[in-house]
Amino acid sequence: MTTEPKNAKGTVQIIFDSNAFFVPLKFKIDVFDELRAHLNMNFEAVLLSPILRELEKLANASGPKHRKEGAYALRLAKKCKLIDVGTQFSGSPDDVIAKAAEEWNSMVFTNDRQLRKRLRNINVPVIYVRQKSRLEIEGRT
Repeated sequence: MTTEPKNAKGTVQIIFDSNAFFVPLKFKIDVFDELRAHLNMNFEAVLLSPILRELEKLANASGPKHRKEGAYALRLAKKCKLIDVGTQFSGSPDDVIAKAAEEWNSMVFTNDRQLRKRLRNINVPVIYVRQKSRLEIEGRT
C-alpha cells in the first residue's frame, strides 16, 4: 500500500534532491523565492527520508567546508515537508525519488543530469538550474 502525501488542492508537490539544497550556496539563487515566482502557484517542498540521510552524511563529512555546506543544506531542508518513505520505496536515493515522483505525480528539483534524463523518460517534470543563474522547468504541461 502506497501513501501519497496529502497536499492542498491546487498545490504542486516538488520533491527536492540533495543537490537542490546547495543551489543557494553555489549559484546565489533563493530557490524558494524563485520557485514561487516561476510557478506562479502554491507549492509544497518535499524532502524524502533517504535524501535527509544523504544530507546528514554530508554534514558529518570530513573537512570544514563540507561540514559547513552540509549544515547549511540541513537548515534549508527544514523548510520542506519531511516524508518518511520507510520501506515503501527501495533502492538508491535516485530510485526513491523517481518512484515517488512518478507515483505521486510530483515535480522534482535536481541538477543531476542522469536523474533528469531518467525522470524525463517517465514524464516527470524537472526543475533545474540553467546557465548558473535561473531555474528552468522541463516537461511541465
